[in-house]
Order: sequence, then structure tokens, then C-alpha cells
Amino acid sequence: MKLIECEKLTMSYEGVSAFDNISFSLEIGDYMLIIGENGSGKSTLIKGLLGLKAPYSGKISFNGITPREIGYLPQQNVIQKDFPATVKEVILSGCIGAGGFSLFYTKAQRETAEKCIRHLHLDKICKKSFRDLSGGQQQRVLIARALCATDKLLLLDEPVTGLDAVVTAELYDLVSHLNTVHNVTIIMITHDISNTLKYANKVLHISSDSSFFGTAEEYLETDFYKEMSGGKKHDGYSC
Repeated sequence: MKLIECEKLTMSYEGVSAFDNISFSLEIGDYMLIIGENGSGKSTLIKGLLGLKAPYSGKISFNGITPREIGYLPQQNVIQKDFPATVKEVILSGCIGAGGFSLFYTKAQRETAEKCIRHLHLDKICKKSFRDLSGGQQQRVLIARALCATDKLLLLDEPVTGLDAVVTAELYDLVSHLNTVHNVTIIMITHDISNTLKYANKVLHISSDSSFFGTAEEYLETDFYKEMSGGKKHDGYSC
């Protein structure tokens, strides 16, 4: 079943076209990478999917989900990394807006947060200050926070920026586990193609003059992949 479908989508940023005529669809359980150079319109597309920006033309259709039910993990900034709250408080804050705004968390929201804490094995650090955690632990907490909004779809924007190779691999494995075991649909914006393609089944590549949407296997045969990878081999495929 199609969860999201974009048809001939064109979006602009400050009056200038960000990208033109992009079409793609996402089904439950898909893992899609969004790839493109800086300035190609990836951030504008995110705003469209989250309902923060209307398309210039074309349309975005949702089936069984709303933009408010997308769990979103943005790129971290210095302020987020130094957020003065406990791990549990940060995770609970993901419930805000998921079921209407309120000054107090409901019993159901607290149970959802506890479930996310268990799923991501954060029980032992849930009382610690978020600012005192390592970069990898902070990203794990923020994924749990995003899951409090929904267990249907996670949108991750460059989630491993600033993390070392070991922690990066652990985070990729965690996201893959959520996808394959818990059937969470994943959209990941990334420049780390060599380490993420093995997890994805779909790729959307956006460039200034054209775009590609198809399977990960089909992407390996495109000029887009050749340019991004420098012609390097990938898992037995040569481009």
C-alpha cells in the first residue's frame, strides 16, 4: 500500500525553483535514500513532506498517515546538543503535537515514550542529562523522540554527521532494525552512499536539471551514482 505519493512535484524556495517535476512513491516498509548535492532541493522537499511548505505545482498525497505523523530527526546543531534536559524528558517531548497540544502528557503518551526507551535500549541512561551524552547516544535518543510521534515513518536528515565510523555503523544498524523488525518506513537524506545503499530498497536522487527515482539496484547503473561515487565498485557492482 502506498504511504506517500508525489506526482510531478515542483517546489520553490524564496521565489526560485528548488526542483522541478519530481515523482516518487513510498510504500509501507520501504527504506528510501534521498541523495543530491548541496542546494539541490532536499531540504525544501522535507518541508513539503512535513506540511511546512506547499508545492508550487504537482501534489503530495498521503495514505494512512498525515504530515504530523512523520517522525523527524533533523540535523543536529550546537543548541540541540547542549539541550538542558534529561533523556526521558527529551524523548517525551516527541509526543507533543502527535495527538493534539496539551500542557500535560497523557498516560498513553508516557507509555509510548517508555516503549521507545525500551526499543532503543535507553533504560540505563534515561535519567541522565542529554547534554552529557556522546554524539551516538544523543542521536539514539533523538530517534526515540521521533518514534514518539509515530511508528509509521521516520525522516532522518544526515543522521551520522559528526559521528565516528564505529558509532555510524551502529546507528545504521539501529535504523535498519527498526525498518526490518518493526516495519518502520524510512526516508534518509544522506551523502554517505557507500555505507547506506545496502540498507535501502529505493533511491531518490535530485539534481539541478533532472532526477532519478527507482530501486537501489537500478541506481547503481546510473550516471548519478557514477558521479557521486567516482566510478567505485559497490557490493559486486561496477559502474
